[in-house]
Amino acid sequence: MTVLEYEIRVSGPVSVSLLEEFEGVHVVVHPAVTVLRGLIADQAALQGILTRLLDLNLDLMDVHRLPKDRSADDA
Repeated sequence: MTVLEYEIRVSGPVSVSLLEEFEGVHVVVHPAVTVLRGLIADQAALQGILTRLLDLNLDLMDVHRLPKDRSADDA
C-alpha cells in the first residue's frame, strides 16, 4: 500500500471544527477557499473523504496528488 499526499480545495471558508473528523489532514482556511492537505492511505480513503465533503454540502473545487518528493523539499 502506497500512502500519498493530497491537497483538496473546497470553496469558501469552512469551520475547522466541521472538518475535525478527517484525522491526519491539515486544514487551512482562507476567505475564498479552504485547503485540506494530508497523507491518504489509498483510493478508498480518498473517495471516503470526497464523499464526506459532498455530504457536508461543500463545493469541491480541486483535488491534487502532491509529488512524492515534495515532503523532502519541505523538511
